[in-house]
Amino acid sequence: VSVTESKESILGGVLKALLHSMACNQSALYLQHCFATQRALVSKFPELLFEEETEQCADLCLRLLRHCSSSISTIRSHASASLYLLMRQNFEIGNNFARVKMQVTMSLSSLVGTSQNFNEEFLRRSLKTILTYSEEDLELKETTFPDQVQDLVFNLHMILSDTVKMKEHQEDPEMLIDLMYRIAKGYQNSPDLRLTWLQNMAGKHSARNNHAESAQCLVHSAALVAEYLSMLEDRKYLPVGCVTFQNISSNVLEESAVSDDVVSPDEEGICSGKYFTEAGLVGLLEQAAACFSMAGMYEAVNEVYKILIPIHEANRDAKKLATIHGKLQDAFSKIVHQGFYGERFGEDAVEVIKDSNPVDKCKLDANKAYIQITYVEPYFDTYEMKDRITYFDKNYNLRRFMYCTPFTLDGRAHGELHEQFKRKTILTTSHAFPYIKTRINVIHKEEIILTPIEVAIEDMQKKTQELAFATHQDPADPKMLQMVLQGSVGTTVNQGPLEVAQVFLSEIPNDPKLFRHHNKLRLCFKDFTKRCEDALRKNKSLIGPDQKEYQRELERNYHRLKEALQPLINRKIPQLYKAVLPAACHRDSFSRMSLRKMDI
Repeated sequence: VSVTESKESILGGVLKALLHSMACNQSALYLQHCFATQRALVSKFPELLFEEETEQCADLCLRLLRHCSSSISTIRSHASASLYLLMRQNFEIGNNFARVKMQVTMSLSSLVGTSQNFNEEFLRRSLKTILTYSEEDLELKETTFPDQVQDLVFNLHMILSDTVKMKEHQEDPEMLIDLMYRIAKGYQNSPDLRLTWLQNMAGKHSARNNHAESAQCLVHSAALVAEYLSMLEDRKYLPVGCVTFQNISSNVLEESAVSDDVVSPDEEGICSGKYFTEAGLVGLLEQAAACFSMAGMYEAVNEVYKILIPIHEANRDAKKLATIHGKLQDAFSKIVHQGFYGERFGEDAVEVIKDSNPVDKCKLDANKAYIQITYVEPYFDTYEMKDRITYFDKNYNLRRFMYCTPFTLDGRAHGELHEQFKRKTILTTSHAFPYIKTRINVIHKEEIILTPIEVAIEDMQKKTQELAFATHQDPADPKMLQMVLQGSVGTTVNQGPLEVAQVFLSEIPNDPKLFRHHNKLRLCFKDFTKRCEDALRKNKSLIGPDQKEYQRELERNYHRLKEALQPLINRKIPQLYKAVLPAACHRDSFSRMSLRKMDI
């Protein structure tokens, strides 16, 4: 080992020992000597901190800032002096202290986001001391150094102002996350600081067991790192940027570095943290996979590993690949199709409006807070359903939701079948769920009014789908199948299928606009009776000898229902079945006008 390498190794070890000492609970006297040793080390070997041990520079800034908020004035004075000399030393190397400036700002952001016991007032006093040092430093008075220090102190005061707001919302986790989200958004053009706040948010979510949101914060962090890493290093096995993460979440595109004022990763102090490396990216992705796994979102775990596997393959890391494939096997074996729903309500001062009717604000008590809670379900257009197949597909990456409100024209919520209308409200959110925060703004609202016959069509389609699902369920569930069958062919069902048919199909409507609805409902009943027959056949193959009589009763009910429905569903509307082509029209394709070659 050369003398130079040996010296670097020893100095690096000394620096690590000093940093560890600063992190422990030490006496004021010990810390004074510790700070003095650290200042001497940085003064004599500045390249150690600013060129070789760059990660230690970040740790040192964090330790010094923490001690700048100490309640003991002696410790604050020494920590302030050490921090000021660190800035000065960095400036003297290249007329700029961008690295220390960025590390200090990131360290304070990290302290604000994660620490519960640092004193904001004492830290402000330390910042004032540092500002005084820069103003009275005669050697650097004619340089840009005092102005740069002033800019840094101003930015740090702004971050401390955020701290005050965060303390106000410490007992309100939703408001706290919303505030942290706004702070992170403010650093959209400063990758290091945005990354710090995304990680702060991930920590808060994990503490509350919001593993899906924590995973999203880590995915956004990884996408941000990938975006800037692709500018720094051209490696084919690394993701090309945040676009690679789209299969995990459509929201990650907001991490794109496309605007004119986005900083370059080549600038001094920018993207210099430990996460803006290949190892840092791998670490973030592994954390994201672990959070998705804890959230039970195993399909998302697979998408994360699709990005990780090429990196480990390129590095020939067989051990890591074996671990990943083992975790994937575990994830795929746990994929289940279940849903859980829950509601939480507030205190006495908050009144919950549990229906989904429009709220008249004039009738509300000004001294109370009102929350309208209603059940929503994901809403998809027909074309989307071909890609939304599994339970995960239908409950992940969602931006549109729907809730239904039954009403009648005279103001009642429920009425007779021929009076029953339904209002469908479709809400569109600004980002897809799950996201890096739990509350997302609604940006668009659309309402669709269904007439009574349209409500009947929708209800019959739903019953038919339930029958089909229960019939073809694998493994078969006899209890579920019998419950659905009883609800479909049972004689005691109020407003059941037979009553629906008698109300809407007994007569052909006078209004031609209702012809197609009438015909659609008629076809729905045809499909419904076919599904009932399939379900009965399936149930017969599943039951034991003790349920033979029950099966016969279901079959008798079905035949009675089918017999009663027969005249209603066989009555066609003549106007809908007129010949499409006139009788005189020839079917010879060569003589048809539409296929003739025309001279224009």
